[in-house]
Amino acid sequence: MSHGHHHTEPNKKKLLFSVLLNAIITLAEFVGGILSNSLALLSDAVHNLSDTLAILISYIAMIIGKKDSTPKNTFGFKRIEILAALFNAVVLIAISIYLFYEAYQRFLNPEPIKGKLMFIVATIGFLGNIISVILLHKDSSHNLNVRSAYMHLIGDTFSSVGVIIGSILIYFWNITWIDPLLTIIIGIVIIKATWGIIKETLEILMQASPENLNLEKIKVELEKHPEINNIHHIHAWSLSDNITHFQCHADLKDNKTIKEVDIIRNELEKILYEKFKINHITIQMEHYSCNPNLKTF
Repeated sequence: MSHGHHHTEPNKKKLLFSVLLNAIITLAEFVGGILSNSLALLSDAVHNLSDTLAILISYIAMIIGKKDSTPKNTFGFKRIEILAALFNAVVLIAISIYLFYEAYQRFLNPEPIKGKLMFIVATIGFLGNIISVILLHKDSSHNLNVRSAYMHLIGDTFSSVGVIIGSILIYFWNITWIDPLLTIIIGIVIIKATWGIIKETLEILMQASPENLNLEKIKVELEKHPEINNIHHIHAWSLSDNITHFQCHADLKDNKTIKEVDIIRNELEKILYEKFKINHITIQMEHYSCNPNLKTF
């Protein structure tokens, strides 16, 4: 039984606008980074590219995830979003490690950097990020991909501030070591943000019980029902970050008609939906048909 999908969809227009805006900033920072010889700008460009990808992925995933389930893919295509988030995260970590290597080379052999150009480009990046953060603020609370993009953007905004300050130090005082230092800091920020996403996506892919569900508590709650003897064979998993599936066997105290059993099953589903926000429920009703020394899970 499925209850209606009333989680709100992210705003497509805002997402698309963010993608375009970020793509432009990324390009500007790559070109600016090469021309000004600033590694920090290049790493900021990578940081921005990661956002562009994250937002683009949530956009594509929203469209594909909407496709109806087929006989082969009975769960539909929601998992695409989770796979995409995982792929994005792994790529980012790889790029960051490469930037660490480059920064290390720069510490050993400092190179001249055009501070003024670096300043202009970083400021453009900063303004673009601020606009995107404002655009995505509302949707970030209820979608894993948009949230990952939003977190990246906030990190980006800070890294742009860092690059702006760095460019001022380079322009006025020629402190070039600030550039690889910023690169390393930005890289660490990227890896830190990404690690959490990798962990969360892997848990969903491993069919782990959702963090916020306490299965023992659910069992106790359902067993309070006067007609229920016990609840066993409980399984819960997430299809995506906002769709939870739950199944269990419910053992009845008395032998009842199917009609009476249906009423009890509905009451149990209501508890699961209202108290635990579970929207896809399968309950197998029994009367002493499973082995008495039962496994809970």
